[in-house]
Amino acid sequence: MIPYNQLSLADIFSNCQDIYESDKPEFLSLLQSHIDLNEIVPASFRKRFYASTGRARKYTLFALLWALIIQRIFSIPTDSLLLIFLHYSRHLREFCGFDKVPDASKITRFKQDFLPELEDVFSRLVDLTEPICQAIDSSKASMTIFDSSGLEAWVTENNPKYANRIIKQLKAYAISKGFDDSFDPYKTAYASMPSHSAANPEIKQLYIDGHFCYAYKVGIVTNGLGIFRHIDFYNKAFFEKHPEITINKKSDSPDEDKSVHDARLLIPTLQDFFAAHPLIRPDTFLGDSAFDSVRLYKELLSGDTFGTGRHFGKAYIPLNARAHLENLDYTINENGIPCCPKDPSLPMKYEGTCKLKSGVTRYKFVCPKVVWEKNPASGKYHRVCKCDAPCTTSSCGRMIYTYPEKDLRAYPGIVRGTDEWNQTYKTRTYVERSINHIKDCFCLAGRKTQNENTLHADLILAGITQLIGVILADKIHKHECIRTLKSLIA
Repeated sequence: MIPYNQLSLADIFSNCQDIYESDKPEFLSLLQSHIDLNEIVPASFRKRFYASTGRARKYTLFALLWALIIQRIFSIPTDSLLLIFLHYSRHLREFCGFDKVPDASKITRFKQDFLPELEDVFSRLVDLTEPICQAIDSSKASMTIFDSSGLEAWVTENNPKYANRIIKQLKAYAISKGFDDSFDPYKTAYASMPSHSAANPEIKQLYIDGHFCYAYKVGIVTNGLGIFRHIDFYNKAFFEKHPEITINKKSDSPDEDKSVHDARLLIPTLQDFFAAHPLIRPDTFLGDSAFDSVRLYKELLSGDTFGTGRHFGKAYIPLNARAHLENLDYTINENGIPCCPKDPSLPMKYEGTCKLKSGVTRYKFVCPKVVWEKNPASGKYHRVCKCDAPCTTSSCGRMIYTYPEKDLRAYPGIVRGTDEWNQTYKTRTYVERSINHIKDCFCLAGRKTQNENTLHADLILAGITQLIGVILADKIHKHECIRTLKSLIA
C-alpha cells in the first residue's frame, strides 16, 4: 500500500525555496538573457499603465508581469504565497525588479484593471510563436484543435456537500417510492439543481472531468503541438458579441448539454481566432464527436467561414453514435466506409483519391477480397477478386466511388478508419493535456475567488507563460521544452 502524506504550507515553501536558492541563478539568467518584455508588451499597454494615474508608479509594469509569470512557472498556487517567496528570496525580487514587495491587493487590481492589455500581450505572443511552431513541425502547427472546459469558482454550490446532500435525498426518495433500477439519481440531481450560482449568474452549472461544478466556461484552441493559439472566456461580453448563439434550457443529460453548447460555440470561437491572426491559415481541424453535425462540416470545410475563401481542408471528427449515416446505394459502417453488399461486417478497401476532369474529388473503394496479382505474360499487376460468391461479374470485383462534396459528414476531406486518420486523430489529446497543464501546473484549479476578471486574467497569464516558454525553448534550442519549462528547473 502506498502511503499518502498531505503536503503542508511549510513543505511547499521549503521545496520552492530550495529551487529558488539552488537553481535560480541558472534558470532566471536564461529568462533574463533570452526574454525581452520590451519586444513582447505592446506600447499601448505601457502607455496606459503609466498614464492611468497622476503620480509615479511604485511598481513597474515589467516587475508585476514577471512576478505573475514566475508564479506560474514555479506552480505557486496563490498570490499570497507568491508574495511570501518574493519577500524571502532576494534573487527573485531582483529578477522581477522589486525594491519593495507589493501587497496582494495590488496584484489583484493589476489583473482586473489591465485584463484587455494582458489579452493583447497573449495575442502578440501567438503571432511571435507561430513561425517557431511552423519551423518545429509545419504539419502539426497547421492543425487547429478546439475544446472547452471550466474554471471552478469559489462558491457555495461547489462544496461537495451541496450536491451530495441532493443525491442522498433523491436516493432515499427512490427507495421509499419503490423506483426500479432505471432511476438515475445523478441525472435527476443535475436537472433539479440551479443552472447558475446564486453569487453570479455567469457562474454556470457544468459537467467537467466527471463531476458537477459551478464554473466559468472557457474555450481553448491549440495547434497540433499543444501550443495555445486562442483563449475565449464565455461570459456576457462574448455572447453580446455573438448574438447568433442560442442558449437552450438545460436537459436532464449533462453530456448532451455540453455537446450541444460546444457545437454552437465552435464557429464563433474560430472566427474570432482567425480574424485576430490573419496570417494563420485554416488547414486541418480536430475535434470530438460533439461537432459531428452536417451544419458544422459545411461551415468548417466550405465557403468563406473564416474570411474570403478561408476554410479547412480536412476535419477529423469522430461520428456521433446517436446519429447515423444514410445511403440508399450501399451499406456504410460507423466510419462512413462502404461495406461488402453480402457481408456488412467487411469494409471495402480504400484505394486512394482521384479527381475528375471537372475537378470534383472522389474516393475509390474496392472489394475487400481483391488481391493484386502479377500477369506473367505482361509483367503487370492487376486486381483479382477472390470472393467465393462475387456480387459482380467483373473479375476485378466491385468498386464504389464516393464523392465527398455530396456528404461532407461522411467524407470530411479524409477517409475515416485509415492509418492516416487514426494517427492524426491521436494529436487531438494535446488540447486536453494543455488544459490539464494550465489547471494543475499553472494552478488555475482551486483558485479561491469568484471574481470573473481575476479568473479570466489568470487564464490569459497561463497562456502568456506557456508562449514565453516556447520562445525561450527555441532560443536555447530545446524544442522538447516548448510545452513546459519544468525540465529546465528540475
